[in-house]
This record gives sequence, C-alpha cells and structure tokens, in this order.
Amino acid sequence: MKSRWRDAEAKSLAARYAQQGIAADLALRVYTSRLLGQDPKLVLHGGGNTSVKTRMPDLLGEETEVLCVKGSGWDMAEIEPAGLPAVRLKPLLQMKTRTHLSDEDMVRVQRANLLDPSAPNPSVETLLHAFLLGKFIDHTHATAVLSLTDQPEGEKLCREVYGGRLGLVPYIMPGFDLAKKAARVFESDPAVEGLVLLKHGIFTFGDSAQQAYERMIAAVTAAEERLARGRRTFSAAILPKRLAPAAEIAPILRGACGLKDDKVEGAWRRLICEFRSGPEVLHYVNGKELSRYSQLGVVTPDHTIRTKNLPMLLPAPDAANMAQFRKDVHEAAKTFIDRYKAYFTSHNARIEPKKRPLDPLPRVVLVPGVGLFGLGRSKKDARIAADIAENAIAVITDAESIGRFESLPEKDLFAMEYWSLEQAKLGKETEKPLQGQVTLITGAAGAIGAAVARAFKAAGAELSLLDKDTAAVEKLAQSLGGLAVTCDVTDDESVSTAFARTAEIFGGVDIVVSNAGAAWQGDIAELEDDVLRQSFELNFFAHQRVAQAAVRMMRAQGMGGCLLFNALECGKDGIRANGVNADRIRGGLLTKEMISARAKARGLTEADYMHGNLLGREVTAEDVAAAFLYHATALKTTGDITTVDGGNIAAALR
Repeated sequence: MKSRWRDAEAKSLAARYAQQGIAADLALRVYTSRLLGQDPKLVLHGGGNTSVKTRMPDLLGEETEVLCVKGSGWDMAEIEPAGLPAVRLKPLLQMKTRTHLSDEDMVRVQRANLLDPSAPNPSVETLLHAFLLGKFIDHTHATAVLSLTDQPEGEKLCREVYGGRLGLVPYIMPGFDLAKKAARVFESDPAVEGLVLLKHGIFTFGDSAQQAYERMIAAVTAAEERLARGRRTFSAAILPKRLAPAAEIAPILRGACGLKDDKVEGAWRRLICEFRSGPEVLHYVNGKELSRYSQLGVVTPDHTIRTKNLPMLLPAPDAANMAQFRKDVHEAAKTFIDRYKAYFTSHNARIEPKKRPLDPLPRVVLVPGVGLFGLGRSKKDARIAADIAENAIAVITDAESIGRFESLPEKDLFAMEYWSLEQAKLGKETEKPLQGQVTLITGAAGAIGAAVARAFKAAGAELSLLDKDTAAVEKLAQSLGGLAVTCDVTDDESVSTAFARTAEIFGGVDIVVSNAGAAWQGDIAELEDDVLRQSFELNFFAHQRVAQAAVRMMRAQGMGGCLLFNALECGKDGIRANGVNADRIRGGLLTKEMISARAKARGLTEADYMHGNLLGREVTAEDVAAAFLYHATALKTTGDITTVDGGNIAAALR
C-alpha cells in the first residue's frame, strides 16, 4: 500500500480552512481522514474513525483542551471539520478511573462535554481515542490486517509480522471496557506505534497527522507482504454447462426474499438488488468448499448491521432446469429466515432488556457460477451490502491462503448487531410509501414521463427510465439517480433488453407506467394507412408489449405488481392494472404548436384554450403524475380509469 500524502495538497487544504478560522491541527486531521476514508481497503461506508487532541475556544471564548473525534453519521471519505466534533478532554480522561460505565452514561458524558451542543454524537470509540496518548489517532478496518487477525492463530501471526511495533488487544465489544483494555495494553509499552484489535481492526498514532497516517500505511503494507507469501487457492466446484444470467436469476431471488406485510393486505416488504461479478468474486463463489468458508461469520463485527452475520447460499442456476432452481431459491430463503429467527430467539433469551427482532431477510446472496447479490431497502443500501460482501471475500480469500478464516462467536456478533449504539448508525428515517419498489416508466423523457419520475422518486421508488431520446433520458436519470435505458417500445428486442437491464440493476420490476405515446391527427376520409398503423403500433401494441414483459417478470417475483394503463388482466397474480385518462397536457402529447393551432381554430388565446374545461383549470403533467402515484399505492384498486382533464367532455372515455 502506498502513502497518498502530498505536501502541496495538505498545505493547500490547511490554507483554505485557515481562511474559515479552522486551525491547522483540525485541517490536517480532515486531510488524512479523507485519505483513509477514500481507500476501500482501509474503510468502508462510515467505518473507522480518527481524532486529534488540540486546543480551541469554547462558547465563552476560553481556550480548552479538546478531543476532535469523528462524529456519528459522517463518512471519512468526505468529512469536513464539522464531522469531527470537539469534546472537552479532561472529563473524558476522568472516566478512566471508573470501574464501570454503561453505554447510556458514556453517550451522556460525551454529549455533555461537547463544545458545540448541536454537534453530532461523537464516535462510540471516543474514550479509546481519549485514553491513548497520541495526538493524532487513526482507526481502520484494513482488509489485510483483518486477514491476519481473523485466524485461530491470529495473535501469533500479528506478533510475527509486527514484533513489538504494535500492541495486541483481544476482542472486546467497543465502548468503555475496550477503551480501558486498550489503554492498559498501551501503557504496558508506550513505545508502540499503534494497536491491533484482534478480529476488529487497527489503530495507529503519531505526533502529526502525517506520521499517524503513514504508520497506518506501513502497518497495512506489512500485513499485505505477509499475505503475499500465501499459496493456497480455492479448488473449483463442478458447475452446470449452461448457467442462467443474472437478469433471469434476480427476479426469482428478489421474490423469494420478499416478506408479506402482516398489517396491510397486499403489501410486501421488498428488497432492491445490486449484482457483482468478476474474477475475485467468481473464484470465491465457485469454490468447492464455499459452504464452509462463507458460513463462518463476518470479517469484522461492524459489518453485521449491514449484511447480517452470514450470506445466503444458492446452488448454481442450471439454465436447463430453472423450475428446480426457483424451488431451490425459495427453500434457501425459508431456511435462511428460519435460521435467523432461531439465532435471534436463542441469543435474545440470554440478555436483558429484551430486543425486538430485525427483519430476518438476507442481505448478501452468493450464487456459484454467477456472482453475488447485495440486498437492501434502497439501491444505496444494496450497494453498501455488496461492497461489504466484496470486502469480506478479499479478507476470507487471503486468510484462507495462509491458514483458516475464523470469525467471532455468534454471541459476540449478536451483541454487536443489536447494540443500540451500532443500530443508531443506520438512522431512523421514516420509510416512504414506495420504498423498496422498482418503477419502470416508458416515454420517460417527455413532460408527463418526467413528472411521473419525479413524483415516484419522491415517494421512495427506484427508477428505470425508458425513452428513445438517449440524451434526454440520461439527463433525467442523472438528476434523479435512476437508470437510463434507450428503448423503442415498438420493438420486441428493445423492450426485452430494457427489462433485462432493469433486472440486472435492481433485481426486477414492481410498477410499470406505460406512458409512451403520440397523437397523430387527420380527417378520417383522408387519413393514410401508414399513419394509422404507426398510431396503433405505439399507442396500442407497444403497451401490450411492455405489459407482457412486465407480467412475466412480476410472475417470476411472485409479489404482485402494478400496471398503470388501461388493462384488466392478471388480477389472480396480484398484479393491479389501472389507467389514467389525461387530456390537454402542455408538453405531453400536446406540443406548443398544437396548442397554438387549436386555440386559433377556436378563436381563443392559448391560455383560454388550456383552461377550457368544466373546472376552468389548466391540467399539468404533475397532476397526471399524482394520479399515477395514487394508483401505485392503492393496493385494493384495479381495473380503474382515473380521468385527469379538468372536465373535458370532448375527451371523455368512449
């Protein structure tokens, strides 16, 4: 591992922050925190923490010794000075004389001594940072170091690699007890440059930000060099001759890992997928002993809140027998859920106060011959789970190359997974009505399609946006964080490709807004056949084509779904079909030129024409989007047509 410290960058950042009144100590702490946080081999998704002991004025202007330590909710990759809240150091050090300190009291002491009362909660490892003497302290979950420590003889390996340069701390759950133990290890040899926390991570410290950072890089490099001497690789299992692709697997997997909502009939708790494949992933999932080394636990207990303790295993998907694979997936999901419930019941029985169970669904799924799927209630959460799974693969592969991977006992992982301070990292945001649902919108680049996309995104949906206009749909997708797919809905192959791409990215489809359309006009006596055929192809057959592709995927998922257009089939599969009858929408099928021509033909201004309905109100694309959103959440409504035209008799359904 190479140091990414650059004198010019450090000085430039310090100078910029100095103009904002930020002292050099804190500015350089920010700089090296980002260097650590931006390297996934060191830190992933809010993991790790850093600190600096310095002096700064309190709210009364008095100079105070403080510990600036990473705050809860901040990611080191993008941290700012505000993400390192200052805590009065003296009261923290006084805690060292205590023999016991509850988690709740620890948090209260830390918050009570914040210089800024509105600052975020300091890290759960604040006391550990305070009790060690280093001015700058860095903590990571370095992949290479975990490969050394996650062994039956991890302590022996670490002594071999580091000698006396780093102290070794046995596993203790983060908090007061760990801080006390780490301090004792440090005090037994104050010359050490850092501490290895077995089966947890590594700390390094120094008199300067650069020294602490480069000691971390050196320690990780030493671990990498030891791992490079490993030789063993995984023996490959025998796989089917033809494997089903991820796009075919994902809807089956996603349906098997959904849960019916006990409180709302027809509702499901759905997860979004993130698929990963590649040489390292395939080498791992294709191993003959996958069922052994993948089922030993997480590589560091911090990961349990994102991935649970274990991934779900599936057999290799034989493309020639997908009926059997579907059955195997559902059995595997049931087994996983039952096992998780038993794990919870067993460990919860031994503790007080009792915990409430988290959902029992898997967050990582391994598929031989194909790759891995991260699962989450949002695409972001699914990506995080997949990132952590890839990190675990790297750790376990290296650990197995020099010995045998070993995680912590289940009781320790349960304690971490259900630790209130760890769960607090996930936040407590109220879920939105379409959370976990994938919405595919055709004609997404038009005014109505874009309005629908914005409305559904605000309701929590993940978006797959289809349109022939590549540039326009990509721009919309970028602004909303959705998937852009160039698609001609009048072409079978184009539609099939769009649905397959959606399944690869999200795992399936829950809601389809079949919105693409156009208005060709002409006198019936003079209307050319080609124009009429084009109209039917886009305004009828394209909707049928999209509906067929959607229903096939929804049936594979087995969780029902929602088709938003005029169709009345598939109710037995729990698929709701509804339509919106809209008219006179500016920027929809009605172009500016058409508005002008129609208004002129009636002797009206454009404004009068657009308000020419019973209510005297112009109907907007957002009004149409609201109607589609209503139908997406109306679980007991199907076969309904909602008119959104302000009362336009000439456009009544007939």
